[in-house]
Amino acid sequence: MGPDMTGRVALVTGGTKGIGRAIAERLLAAGASVAVCARTGADVRAAEAELGGRALGIVCDVADAGACERMVEDTVARFGRLDILVNNAGLGIFKPLREMSVDEWQLQIDVNLGGVFYCSRAALPHLSASGDGFIVNIASLASRHPFHGGTGYNASKYGLLGLTEAMLLDVRYDDVRVSIVMPGSVDTYFNGREQVPERTWRLHVDDCAAAVMQLLSYPKEAHVSRVELRPSQPPRKA
Repeated sequence: MGPDMTGRVALVTGGTKGIGRAIAERLLAAGASVAVCARTGADVRAAEAELGGRALGIVCDVADAGACERMVEDTVARFGRLDILVNNAGLGIFKPLREMSVDEWQLQIDVNLGGVFYCSRAALPHLSASGDGFIVNIASLASRHPFHGGTGYNASKYGLLGLTEAMLLDVRYDDVRVSIVMPGSVDTYFNGREQVPERTWRLHVDDCAAAVMQLLSYPKEAHVSRVELRPSQPPRKA
């Protein structure tokens, strides 16, 4: 049995596809009302129609601080409150340092790190007012394990781990818990890769959603601050 989310309101960034979509579906199934965002109107409209009446779709580029503030305001205006923020939106441009442009570097920092700061800062007063607010940041094992071609991506995800753990300390007495979920390889739409319906060796998007729901299931007095999630049997290295 998962947590009962009846009466709770969640905002999931990057919530129209992949991991974010799986999280939104789990939250709705548990009784929550859920706002999801994406950068394109077509994705937002489709997701809102597919998710049903307790879902709200919002067009938002999380790299834009003002857009993040408006998204939080629109969520509260529609549902009357905000209890849970899932910072899931992210991207990766995988190139060695010498090949990466300044714009490509900045884009990853702005979306993967800046977007979490902007959304969390805008949401914090509402999360605190709920009396049991929660911020869940979706990161990656790349937050701890560098890899070739990960110059910008690793930097943004290492930064996200630091941001999460410092934010946790900043807001713990404001009735807000902050956690991070760090999955390894996930079969998802990330960076345009097609998601396949059948199980592979990779994690499934619903594995990540299950981890988020497990975090939310703990009573207010308990806090799991970090979850590392790995495929149990990745291919053996030659």
